[in-house]
Amino acid sequence: MIKPLRTIVIDSNTKGGRRFDIFIQFCIVLSLISFSIEAINDLPAYIRNFLKYIEVITVVIFSIEYLLRVFLSHKKIKYVLSFYGIIDLIAILPFYLSLGIDLRSVRIFRLLRLFRILKLAGYSNAVDTFVSSFNHIKKELTVFGVFSIIILYISSLGIYLLEKDVQPDNFGTIIDSFWWSIFTLTSIGYGDIYPITNAGKLLTSIIAIIGLGIVAVPTGLFASALLKTVRDK
Repeated sequence: MIKPLRTIVIDSNTKGGRRFDIFIQFCIVLSLISFSIEAINDLPAYIRNFLKYIEVITVVIFSIEYLLRVFLSHKKIKYVLSFYGIIDLIAILPFYLSLGIDLRSVRIFRLLRLFRILKLAGYSNAVDTFVSSFNHIKKELTVFGVFSIIILYISSLGIYLLEKDVQPDNFGTIIDSFWWSIFTLTSIGYGDIYPITNAGKLLTSIIAIIGLGIVAVPTGLFASALLKTVRDK
């Protein structure tokens, strides 16, 4: 009894295992859609009640799945303390403990299990290509990430010093200035916060130009690594 059940719940290489994984992914997506719709303020009562039924049903399914995985795992503690084990538990625990903390959005991380299905469906080479490309440039990305954090802090400090006296509400602290720096460096620029001093405008122009590189450099690095990996194969 245990062995056939293990081939379905634990082993994704079997037909039953693949079907079980797809069913769980469907429940996760259904739960996330329900969670998103529930955030609408003016929902009719019958729809809100229907969404609560969906939540109860999906939580019961996830709970049974979690208990089965713990029971059927050869290394139970390893699964419980693994990334997936922790995510699986966090996604259902508040429902039973009535913590008042809505962690249903955490369930989106469970969709990472889809990579196993992609591998079984014949997409393993594509997945391996992306992983290999990332491994080729992870040192460069680390260095660039540190550089970006430094630029982010310098720009936040600069705009704080230049604008804090004339716009204390928007640039009253360096932390407040981080909001402006992040969206200026990433070239998003919501426009809700902007400098009004000449020095602040000049700094913004410089940071905006640097921001083009912040987006373009990692994109170029990954594209180059991906092309090299494909050619080597």
